[in-house]
Amino acid sequence: MLRRLATAIVRHRRAVLAGALLALIASFAYGGQVSTRLNNGGFADPSSPSSKAQDILDSKFHAGDPNLVLVVTATAGTVNSPDVAAEGRALTAQVAALQGIDGAESYWSLGNVPPLRSTDGTKALILAHLTGSDDQVNTRVHQIEPALIGRHGPVQVAVTGQAAVFRQVGDTIRGDLAKAEGIAVPITLVLLVFVFGSVVAAALPLAVGALAVGGTFAALMALVSVTKVSIFSLNLTTALGLGLAIDYSLFVVNRYREELRNGLSPDAAVIRSVETAGRTVLFSAATVGASLAALLVFPLYFLRSFAYAGVAVVIIAATGAVVVLPALLAVFGRKVDALDVRAAVLHRFGREPHVPEVGEGFWHRLATGVMRRPLPIATAIIAVLLVLGAPFLGVHFGQPDARVLPPSASTRAASDVLQADFASGEANAISVVAPVGKSVTSITSYAESLSRVAAVARVDALTGSFIDGRQVASPTPSANGRFTNPTGTWLSVVPVASLQPQSPAGEHLVHLIRAVPAPWPVLVGGSSAQLVDAKAAIFAKVPWALAIVALVTFVTLFMMFGSLLVPIKAVVLNLLSLTATFGAMVWVFQSGHGAGLLHFTPTGTLDTTTPILMFCIAFGLSMDYEVFLLSRIKEEHDRGASTEASVAIGLERTGRIVTAAAALLAIVFISFATSSVTFIKLFGLGLTLAVLMDATLIRGILVPAFMRLMGDANWWAPAPMRRIYNRWGISEHDGHDMPVDLDSVGAR
Repeated sequence: MLRRLATAIVRHRRAVLAGALLALIASFAYGGQVSTRLNNGGFADPSSPSSKAQDILDSKFHAGDPNLVLVVTATAGTVNSPDVAAEGRALTAQVAALQGIDGAESYWSLGNVPPLRSTDGTKALILAHLTGSDDQVNTRVHQIEPALIGRHGPVQVAVTGQAAVFRQVGDTIRGDLAKAEGIAVPITLVLLVFVFGSVVAAALPLAVGALAVGGTFAALMALVSVTKVSIFSLNLTTALGLGLAIDYSLFVVNRYREELRNGLSPDAAVIRSVETAGRTVLFSAATVGASLAALLVFPLYFLRSFAYAGVAVVIIAATGAVVVLPALLAVFGRKVDALDVRAAVLHRFGREPHVPEVGEGFWHRLATGVMRRPLPIATAIIAVLLVLGAPFLGVHFGQPDARVLPPSASTRAASDVLQADFASGEANAISVVAPVGKSVTSITSYAESLSRVAAVARVDALTGSFIDGRQVASPTPSANGRFTNPTGTWLSVVPVASLQPQSPAGEHLVHLIRAVPAPWPVLVGGSSAQLVDAKAAIFAKVPWALAIVALVTFVTLFMMFGSLLVPIKAVVLNLLSLTATFGAMVWVFQSGHGAGLLHFTPTGTLDTTTPILMFCIAFGLSMDYEVFLLSRIKEEHDRGASTEASVAIGLERTGRIVTAAAALLAIVFISFATSSVTFIKLFGLGLTLAVLMDATLIRGILVPAFMRLMGDANWWAPAPMRRIYNRWGISEHDGHDMPVDLDSVGAR
């Protein structure tokens, strides 16, 4: 089939390129503005109790715990000074009148209540609740913040709270990623010329990458009409689109040049390259796509969005590599090596380009050296990986809060003030919602019980405020409108200021609150409850995601290589490599080693979603490299070479390609580590380590060692599986020795 496809591509090369150009223009015309249609949220399970609690608060009570907090600081005197108090009341009224604000209360409007005053008396709080979806809240924060922040007569105002924090996190990430692209793209363009050897060849992956990115933008634009898609999926689109375009183009172009050196004409070399390298690209794309598609099992649309973008970009990049790239090669012919910058640089230093003969290259020597002592070398490398992975046994998962921002960020600085100068965590309140239940006696009794829970500073309810099991304040005039509706009520549980909501302590508090007997069915919400529910939803689906990745990978590799042990070995080695990566990330980002060097604040946790993303992306890319290497090993073995010779030649043929592709992709990922947001640093540094470790320790050392130890068993399969492979399997070298009929090929 691929031979027929390649022949048609060569014959109709100009028509293929014209169609690709039209598709590129159309995709950017349709999807170019997709960023304006994407969403900022997606971090909560919509079916969880915490999400249902928030939905009820928004729709039934038109209220909720504060997600916008103003820290008002007296420039002179205290918050009780007459001029400061007057300005505080005016600010409270101003905030309450803003569009999207359900209600606003403050130290002054509530009668100088102590919990809303700092311990030194110079600061006080205004608490407000912004309603709407994540995007509506984000937009409203953008609109109202400028009028609130700064000097207001005798006071200085800073803004924080969950709404403001995540607005600033999003803005910071967008700016940081633009900066990262500004760093990575120029470096990548320069290195492409040296990796591909000529300016013309280096431009080929850019064409494939543009198609992949543009096509994915169009696919996401179509998807937003039927489902929510996270705006952060665009970053995966650009990074993976360029990375896979480089990977696939390197493999196809390298095979094309190899066939030219073997004496084939350019058209015949294109057809042979599609038959061999093209088939490898398609199988590789299947494994990468399956890894990313596993994200669809999770209920958080933030994670599912990366599956949408990832699967689309993989499909389009692979299509570009086996359709558009061969058409370009057919048009350029031998001129693909025109403007050979690498040769010019070597010539300037008195050297000539040299293609090593089989058996004399670095990767051949490495493979043969490893296979002389496979057991001790494999044991040593596995020991290193296990040591690196050991910290992962102590991982704690959380969700981002203000501490993911640098201390200089305005919302982070204001949040730090809340933690240091106030006795209660007003911005971190936990909502306890009773859709049906309004008995005053029951509310009071339940509020008293909740206020006795460890780490609870105060409980506010329809019947008043409660501390340590006793009522300390009567209900405020606004309590009836805030805490009740025709059928139900809700209570606000305010934790102590020292408790971080996105932490194990915050999770424990949620479990304690949910364990308190309630007089009616209740739903517990708030950021700490959202963390508990999101982790439960994610961890419940992790086994399914792992099963999908492992099963599809095994089937794909078996159908390509006809072996039982090769797919198992590939999965085990990839998991070993990723465990080492995750262990290193726990040691750095959770424990804080290197926090000063990398400029972040350790929180004692890792973001729950980031390792899931890293796993699916890194596993897919590692299988990408695995397929490239094994396809050449299998090809040599099927030609009659021994296992040792096949491994050495296969690694020699692909080692430079895999390493170059990994290095170029690592540049893209490491640029993310320049971000000032902690979990983006984690994402960038983690994927960089995973890609480089896989391309070197795994492909260069452990794969040769294990294949040498397994010997001919590498290609063994039980009789029933062998029959399946003989009937349905596809070998890369199928038709390799068949002559290419060039009489039927005419350029059009």
